[in-house]
Amino acid sequence: MTGLALVHRGKVRDVYDAGDGRLLMVASDRLSAFDVVMAEPVPDKGRLLTAMSAFWFDELSDVVPNHLVATDVASAGFDDPALAGRSMLVRRCDMLPVECIVRGHLAGSAWAEYCEHGTIGGTPMPPGLCEAERLAAPLFTPSTKAPSGTHDENISFERMVELVGPATAEAARAITLAVYERAVAVAARAGIIVADTKLELGWLDGRLVVADEVLTPDSSRFWQAVDWAPGATPPGYDKQPVRDFLAASGWDRQPPPPPLPTEVVAATRARYIEIYERLSGHSFADWPGGSADGAGSATMAT
Repeated sequence: MTGLALVHRGKVRDVYDAGDGRLLMVASDRLSAFDVVMAEPVPDKGRLLTAMSAFWFDELSDVVPNHLVATDVASAGFDDPALAGRSMLVRRCDMLPVECIVRGHLAGSAWAEYCEHGTIGGTPMPPGLCEAERLAAPLFTPSTKAPSGTHDENISFERMVELVGPATAEAARAITLAVYERAVAVAARAGIIVADTKLELGWLDGRLVVADEVLTPDSSRFWQAVDWAPGATPPGYDKQPVRDFLAASGWDRQPPPPPLPTEVVAATRARYIEIYERLSGHSFADWPGGSADGAGSATMAT
């Protein structure tokens, strides 16, 4: 499609070599759940992820640098209409071999680990905590980057130090916590809780920068503040409709997945749009790449 050499195809993004130390990252409408890519794309998902990351890269620019060169890739010489609104021209980074995760609430895999071991990321926690409870302080819980088709593994901070060195580990933790602090403040103005988020960091020009995506529904857990109370995880702005359907279907989480009903796909798209508009204050209809019917110019599902 781009005429560029494909560097990597992930579950969602295709990455191309754009020359001069740059990459073209193209977010597709593919959706994965339980580490399996669904057959049905979610229309506009790639555009929504790109719009959300662009908003946060700008919002966080005084907190941490990033790798973004442009989202208007046509002006940078990549004028394929299928790229509009779903592509970022970025500088190539030397990525850390870990995911940088910060948790402000006890949910997801952290809740499961706490129930079984009384720990989060290997760190002992006080007894008697509830599901979705706000932690006394945000907790940095790194994980490995697992190969495609396998699960990331939560690791201790000490293990991260072994992997990247003490100075880099400390810097990555400080950046991740600072990003989370800013995100919480921004989201609170929109009545949204950022329960947790996952960042990708890499080296660029001798500095650690945030790269890939940032604070999207694919990498973060967003709740409405009015829905939250300790004791149960509230509905989230993510692919929960897909997870709920798959869980109820009896699927064994091995390919191929069952077909997704159109209403599940539509509900997922609506959640992504709502969280983008609430957090950014922008209308998604104004983001590049839409067509007359409001759908994106290309789904890139394959």
